[in-house]
Amino acid sequence: MSFETISVTCDARGVATLMLDRADKHNAMSAQMLADLTQAAAQLGADDAVRVVILAGAGKSFCAGGDLGWMQQQMALSPDDRAREAGKLAHMLQALNTLPKPLIGAVHGNAFGGGVGMASVCDIAIGADHIRMGFTETRLGIIPATIGPYVIARMGEGRARRVFMNARLFKADEAVDLGLLARAVPADDLAEAVEAEVAPYLSCAPGAVAAAKKLARDLGPRIDADTIDMTIGALKSRWETEEAQEGIGAFFDKRKAAWMPA
Repeated sequence: MSFETISVTCDARGVATLMLDRADKHNAMSAQMLADLTQAAAQLGADDAVRVVILAGAGKSFCAGGDLGWMQQQMALSPDDRAREAGKLAHMLQALNTLPKPLIGAVHGNAFGGGVGMASVCDIAIGADHIRMGFTETRLGIIPATIGPYVIARMGEGRARRVFMNARLFKADEAVDLGLLARAVPADDLAEAVEAEVAPYLSCAPGAVAAAKKLARDLGPRIDADTIDMTIGALKSRWETEEAQEGIGAFFDKRKAAWMPA
């Protein structure tokens, strides 16, 4: 598989590694990356030779959230076009969430906004103990809408409300407590810890694994087309507010937004 913003490799065991590959941008998500990830998820899901998928990031960060250039472009779009851009993230996450293979996250460096969303769609995410995570959207006057269903499904509403709307950053030990990470390990041990999660699946019937994963999703919070459309609509509405225009404008102007302390 050949992509612009990600790389996909697969070993002889059928263990595929889906690598976010914009290291110079801290793997920030662009429209092209969303398209690449959606396509890769479809191809990996349809490939009978693939038994397990590892989701990781190249360079210093797992995923720093949305690409700044992509955000600036969205500011100039009409509301409907902006909603279509939001839909690209929503549908990429759903493609990974419904991947009929075990998806194991190897999280290192920073994971903000959509990066936390990607960790949340993994069946299990292991983090390096130096990482920082956070839902930074409200600092910009917007909301973590399209990632919300997956975050709430992973964390539960009560734990999510501790960090979902205050934009504060938190470390690996708190991410474990919140349920975003299964555990945190020293960075040098991350690959070994991920491998320990991979190994049991290779002794399981692939079809049974896929069916069990679907059953778990069906028994958990429902994330369907209506849910996705609702989150896109919520973000579309938020983009039109004065707060969003002020927050995003302040960010790009490198100044404090009007609501921040002097």
